[in-house]
Amino acid sequence: MISIVSKELHFDEELKKKIEFICDFCNTKPTIINGCIKNIKRTNLSYIKPHRVIIKGITFLVFNYSKTIYIGNLRNNNYRT
Repeated sequence: MISIVSKELHFDEELKKKIEFICDFCNTKPTIINGCIKNIKRTNLSYIKPHRVIIKGITFLVFNYSKTIYIGNLRNNNYRT
């Protein structure tokens, strides 16, 4: 039987402050959802689910300690640095 273990990642405080500052300047409120790491027990397989920031209905995918922000999903090349 496959057992999946999920561990929540904490959003980087410096990045969170930057996003909130920009949203305050634009008079909007962001919704921040923490990402997680999912591991399959007894294997070396893992999946990192990125943090999600939702601003005015647009989902941005953010990783800690990365300068790249993806818009929508990780597949298309719509990203900003």
